[in-house]
Amino acid sequence: MSTPASSYKVLVIDDSNTIRRSAEIFLKQGGHEVLLAEDGFDALAKVNDYAPQLIFCDILMPRLDGYQTCAIIKRNPKFAQVPVVMLSSKDGVFDKARGRMVGAQDYLTKPFTKDQLLQAVQQFGAVLQGAT
Repeated sequence: MSTPASSYKVLVIDDSNTIRRSAEIFLKQGGHEVLLAEDGFDALAKVNDYAPQLIFCDILMPRLDGYQTCAIIKRNPKFAQVPVVMLSSKDGVFDKARGRMVGAQDYLTKPFTKDQLLQAVQQFGAVLQGAT
């Protein structure tokens, strides 16, 4: 199995334990460091403490939804450049547009495959490489 050219610190925010575990397994198989958060408040603390290089964020979560979480992350100049990919079982045009409005770079529909997840990391990894 080949190792990726670059390894990234990736935060997965989802209130579903199943989704978090699946994403963690897929990302670790891809050679990435994985942080997990179960809601927006948990995520904001982890973003601040660990400074992930890429964030996957569920939309429908209790207390603080994905749109609010993404907007708060993007308002902080320290983390404004961190790519955020929204995760949702809803894939309507409105949902995708709303994600873009709060600063999300992309949108992945659940359930996602290992390939889709790792492809998103590669896509934004290239952007991150250019930024450093």
